[in-house]
Amino acid sequence: MFVVCNKQKIYTYFVSIVTVVLLFCVANSLNTSENTISTSSTIGQKLLPIYNVQTEEKKVALTMNCAWNADDIDTILETLEKNNTKITFFMVGDWIEKFPEAVKKINKAGHEIASHSNTHPHVNNLSYEENIEEIEKSNEKIEKITGNKTKIYRAPYGEYNDTVIKAAQDKGYYTIQWNLDTLDYTGITGDEMWGRLKDKIKAGDIILSHNGTKHTADSLDMLLKNIKEKGLEIVKVSDLIYQENYSINQNGTQIKNKDV
Repeated sequence: MFVVCNKQKIYTYFVSIVTVVLLFCVANSLNTSENTISTSSTIGQKLLPIYNVQTEEKKVALTMNCAWNADDIDTILETLEKNNTKITFFMVGDWIEKFPEAVKKINKAGHEIASHSNTHPHVNNLSYEENIEEIEKSNEKIEKITGNKTKIYRAPYGEYNDTVIKAAQDKGYYTIQWNLDTLDYTGITGDEMWGRLKDKIKAGDIILSHNGTKHTADSLDMLLKNIKEKGLEIVKVSDLIYQENYSINQNGTQIKNKDV
């Protein structure tokens, strides 16, 4: 009886030890995967675009969506040149077709031109294939005028779901959202725009603005100067984001992975 009980105890201890070892191996494997992942989200979680970037460099990206008219493009470009600033213009394919001369001027001035879809649809309602078509067709129009393709994409209306992000990701595009919104499209003044930014803006932020609004062009000089007075450099999106070996946390912040 004594021998039998000991055998049972030994067997129980053995099973417990094996279980602990297996759990440790699984946990270590998951941790290694997390440190080396280079995609737009963690497996099993909702796919996310890049809202902002975790960085120690004092940089922010100013972005401008182009979907309506081009009446203020000359003024905007003059202001950007005067302030020695390069930004990213997200262009709708239809806008590119309507205003090719504006696209040429923006490209010649050295700004980044990125995709804002081809027809500005509600992309959450589109299939995987239709989302790819929207991005690729706009990119073809960009390349036709500028000679360059982009890998930067912003979905219309700020909409996205797993299908939208995966379609872009599978074609090698970085999907860009924003974490600071000027709300310039509502017609507010430049002072009101700055009021929305001044106490929040920090390194790694991505700022949303639009051309073709009531006050964006006449407020731009003040906004650029105020941002720079905060000790921040204004850069293009491609000069802010990490383009490899990164992860995106649940808040949409892009983080550089540590070297393993």
